Amino acid sequence: MSGGIKEWPEDERPREKMLRQGCATLSDAELLALIIRTGDTSSRKSAIDLGRELISHFSSNLRELGSADMAEITAIKGMGVAKAAGVKAAFTLAARFQPRKLENLDRFTSPRQVFDYFHHEFRDSRKEYFLVLLLDGKNRIIRRVQVSEGSLNQSIVHPREVFSPAVKESAAAMILVHNHPTGDPAPSQEDIAITRRLKEAGEIMGIRVLDHIIIGDGEYLSFVERGLM
Repeated sequence: MSGGIKEWPEDERPREKMLRQGCATLSDAELLALIIRTGDTSSRKSAIDLGRELISHFSSNLRELGSADMAEITAIKGMGVAKAAGVKAAFTLAARFQPRKLENLDRFTSPRQVFDYFHHEFRDSRKEYFLVLLLDGKNRIIRRVQVSEGSLNQSIVHPREVFSPAVKESAAAMILVHNHPTGDPAPSQEDIAITRRLKEAGEIMGIRVLDHIIIGDGEYLSFVERGLM
């Protein structure tokens, strides 16, 4: 069997099936075949064969496939750089598809709103990110600032790194946000120590630290809701 979709029987072609029956009728492997487009002639794998193999390789978990890097995808025979790049691009676009981007002067009125916004961005991340939402005197968003990438510690999340942009933007308050790649939002002792340190620094500088929200997999923890600050 050749690897080209055009050479399949028409009733097996994902594109024709999508046009006749709608995109929702396609299996995950068929959707991947449309992205991959061609198979691997050396191993006589069709594009849909490669799609099935990708899904199987990542334990039938599309989220694992979506967070895989190029090296992991190209390790599968028949998945060259061009095919892997197409798959990565598709998942990246999907990850960016959120209700809307954070806009200047938006207002978060609850920790749940913060979680709902950032969960899509962080749920498959393998790295830990620490962000600060800078707010004006009416608690409206001025802008978001990424302070660190990687494991949290007090040398990285230093008050000067957090409050320097806040002073520059004349922020009146801030919300701290970071993710736990493990999926468990329970705060570590380091998280608690950093939060306390930043809250104390904010009191000295006259910039209120309103909350620290940790994003997990399908759940979150608010320091304020838990009485931790």
